[in-house]
Amino acid sequence: MEENNVVCPGQTSYNNNSARLRQVSYVNKKPELLIPASNLEVLKTAVIYGADAVYVGGEMYGLRAKAKNFSLLDMKEGIEFAHSQGRKVYVTANITAHNEDLSGISRYFKELREIKPDAFIVSDPGVFDIAREMVPEIDIHISTQANNVNYKTYRFWYRMGAKRVVSARELSLEEIKEIRKNIPEDLEIETFVHGAMCIAHSGRCLLSNYFTGRDANRGACTHPCRWKYYLTEETRPGEYLPVEENERGTYIFNSKDLCMIEYIPELVQAGISSFKVEGRMKTALYVASVARTYRKAIDDFYESLNQYKKNIPYYKEEISKCTYRQFTTGFFFGKPNEEAQIYDNNTYIKEYTYMGIISGKNGKGLYELEQKNKFSVREEIEVMKPDGRNLSVTVKKITDEDGNDMESCPHPKQKIFVDFGIDLDINDILRRKEN
Repeated sequence: MEENNVVCPGQTSYNNNSARLRQVSYVNKKPELLIPASNLEVLKTAVIYGADAVYVGGEMYGLRAKAKNFSLLDMKEGIEFAHSQGRKVYVTANITAHNEDLSGISRYFKELREIKPDAFIVSDPGVFDIAREMVPEIDIHISTQANNVNYKTYRFWYRMGAKRVVSARELSLEEIKEIRKNIPEDLEIETFVHGAMCIAHSGRCLLSNYFTGRDANRGACTHPCRWKYYLTEETRPGEYLPVEENERGTYIFNSKDLCMIEYIPELVQAGISSFKVEGRMKTALYVASVARTYRKAIDDFYESLNQYKKNIPYYKEEISKCTYRQFTTGFFFGKPNEEAQIYDNNTYIKEYTYMGIISGKNGKGLYELEQKNKFSVREEIEVMKPDGRNLSVTVKKITDEDGNDMESCPHPKQKIFVDFGIDLDINDILRRKEN
């Protein structure tokens, strides 16, 4: 971690340069932690485990058509829950719209107006215009899909009425700093700090459409960047040549996942207003693990730089307890080299399995949950608590809804009641370490 130029929270500027003064003002303002949610349960988990804001997709016009996404009813409940906790919810409508999409988008924004999200995330200028016309009272954030790589672009969107612009993933920290110096102080910068990296210019991918007819820019990505590729020569059909000298072929577009947990000071000093986590198709365990770890890292840094530095091994350990594809710092410190790619597989590393979330307690000392993966009586599992603690417990007893004893719970989504031998709380998450 580069330490020489780190400005600690509360530090005053030592010169009169206006850009320097503005930079220090951003350091003093704690950045927002923005977490993704695929459904109502995950949204509530994100809020409980430390998110300042959550971004979600509706059933149309977002870039995760394969995600479960939110019905209007669930979105309304999620927004009300987040607002009751003093948190925000942003709704994605960031497709590249075609002519046939426009009338539907107008109706969609009208419906969303009634449930009062805090902002829309858009990329298409036509969609932006519709949002300004239909819901002028709701903030608009400009998606990374709009390829926001220079301060003139940021100024343009500011003049149009945008509240925030999401930086392109291919920007370095130095480029973000330069943008911050050259845009209005009340224009916010949002930046991805964790999660999967698209191998395309700011996510504008044509591979999915080309190979499968499913348009990534309209929400139907098939993730061809994770596939295995070989070279072929046109006069030798059926003869496959590996791009790398490896018997399993290669995954030439398969980036490691972004992780900036070790560089919170540098992100803060760059003037980033919102730290964004990728993953609108992830589980509650993933969301809870990432949200809780980044929450602690940000709070520790604002409490004490030394405390933050001391806890870096803990952050790295905790952030690895959800699925990931190894880690990289992406473009933040310059153009990535060959070490940022995974060449021999496209699988996640999975150190822990998600068991479920405590949703209630009956009068017999048993805790209620919906089972996500199988576990058994006498098995040792870990309880993950919102306050940062991890507890090791042994399963004492499992019953079904009718009170019948069970040796294990083999059926996903089955409602069960469990005795863990200790007092737990609603919203505690259960996970099991894998060998």
